[in-house]
Amino acid sequence: MRDIPFVCSWSGGKDSAMAYYRAMKMGMRPKKLLTMFEEEGEISKSHALPLEVVTAQAKHLGVPLSIKEASWNSYEGQFIEAMDECDAEGITHGVFGDIDLEGHLEWVQNTCAKSNIVAVHPLWKEPRLKIIEELLDVGFEAWIVVVNTTMMPAEFIGRKFSKELIVELEALEIDACGENGEFHTVVVDGPIFSKRVPVKIGHAIVRGDYVFSPVSIA
Repeated sequence: MRDIPFVCSWSGGKDSAMAYYRAMKMGMRPKKLLTMFEEEGEISKSHALPLEVVTAQAKHLGVPLSIKEASWNSYEGQFIEAMDECDAEGITHGVFGDIDLEGHLEWVQNTCAKSNIVAVHPLWKEPRLKIIEELLDVGFEAWIVVVNTTMMPAEFIGRKFSKELIVELEALEIDACGENGEFHTVVVDGPIFSKRVPVKIGHAIVRGDYVFSPVSIA
């Protein structure tokens, strides 16, 4: 995989950061980040990060950022359009942070293939706990910024990811990787960044079954 150019599907959270990190360790060359935003363009999908935060992450990664705005109905079309643009720029591979959800893996592979992009999943089928322990061991800093309160207590919102937090989650039988949608994170530092992204984690906001901590540049 050495010197192969890739676009990284960038949520701004821990799994995409670890996939990017692993791809770099494999010798691949990052050429672009792709982040999908809500239709109105104010926040990213799932992780609810504002453009200023994702832009700052891209700046500290030293990689151009591509944004696509979509509803869930238009998501696939916008994603394919983004992959077509990558193909036209000579980017041959896409890097994704999927771990073990077969349905999403198949969707990514099939959709990328429509644009002649080869999907790469550096974290695939690794034990979830092993991935998040490595995340901390190599020096990533991540914060929980979205909590699904139907799956875990709201009190975990705004918490910094740590080995103590992993123990707490596991004791409550909550997947500490959040792969089932229990929570989402923002990554602000680590071995892939030139320097820490200076963020401010705001007070929690309740929206239906979800609690969000607004993230902004400090």
